[in-house]
Amino acid sequence: SVEEFLNGARVVVSARTYADFTPQATFDIKKCDLHKLEEGPPLQAVLTREEGLQYYRTMQTIRRMELKADQLYKQKIIRGFCHLYDGQEACAVGIETGINLSDHLITAYRAHGYTLTRGGTVREIMAELTGRRGGIAKGKGGSMHMYTKHFYGGNGIVGAQVPLGAGVALACKYLGNNEICVCLYGDGAANQGQIFETYNMASLWKLPCIFICENNKYGMGTSVERAAASTDYYKRGDFIPGLRLDGMDVLCVREATKFAAEHCRSGKGPILMELQTYRYHGHSMSDPGVSYRTREEIQEVRSKSDPISMLKDRMLSNNMASVEELKEIDVEVRKEIEDAAQFATTDPEPPLDDLCNHIFYNDPPMEVRGTNPWTKLKSVS
Repeated sequence: SVEEFLNGARVVVSARTYADFTPQATFDIKKCDLHKLEEGPPLQAVLTREEGLQYYRTMQTIRRMELKADQLYKQKIIRGFCHLYDGQEACAVGIETGINLSDHLITAYRAHGYTLTRGGTVREIMAELTGRRGGIAKGKGGSMHMYTKHFYGGNGIVGAQVPLGAGVALACKYLGNNEICVCLYGDGAANQGQIFETYNMASLWKLPCIFICENNKYGMGTSVERAAASTDYYKRGDFIPGLRLDGMDVLCVREATKFAAEHCRSGKGPILMELQTYRYHGHSMSDPGVSYRTREEIQEVRSKSDPISMLKDRMLSNNMASVEELKEIDVEVRKEIEDAAQFATTDPEPPLDDLCNHIFYNDPPMEVRGTNPWTKLKSVS
């Protein structure tokens, strides 16, 4: 029949066009600024078509997920703290592709992107944001406290995740399993005393730890120039070698992370990375984000160095993908986000009986005192 013929023809066309794409290409990437290092990561990166499509899909998923969270927040469906990651997608995706899933990662409270790259699903993340039973932390963690295997979560206290990450790196060294820990913090946390204490211990004990400062230019509403006497965050490990790179270029981040991971695995101790990036939203949803910077500044970053547009342009100009194909990914991603949002708004909230569960791991059930001495709650691990 005509229909079968047309369908057959369509399959042939798509098969032919796929065969015509460039399977891989080499791109020039910006040189890193180095501290206490003889040489840095390579100045070229190879990208295969498959990797490109994968990076594009993941970054687009994070972007759409955060925009949907923004929408649900404004509808008062998501409440409380909510720090969005849009604009910084190349950091999460670049780091993740430079290490293994069996390596460890810990970050601050802008954690939705990492929860996804570490194996969480959009559905679990959205349901956690709305505090529902199907959330990744059973609806008890919310925006800042999501965890997966080898991902020690978002942490709500500024800078507190850095010493914890060094502890994970100490465990890696102690177990001798050749794994490393990536320890992330922002430019706002970079002046915390506990970070310098951690540098010292990590260096003394040669811990396999990559300290990464995601410098998005503002700590809450304070620009880095107003907050730090030295904004060369990659040099502030002093005796620890460091790299500063373009955090808006996923390939740049990937190559630098591979370089840093190799440094740690070879027993040379910790290394510092500073990713120069930018957030499009305010610090959190309660910050409109335009009182301390202009709308024009945000617009300029969007138009000149957006991580997703940059990857898309590279792929299209090297005939690694077609516009239609990327549009198709966009449609699929949008649908995935819509389905997740639907689930996150209809899934039930956890019942009160679950309130005290999981206080301890693998312990017999116990009683927990309620808000007054005569109410007793039950805790099951």
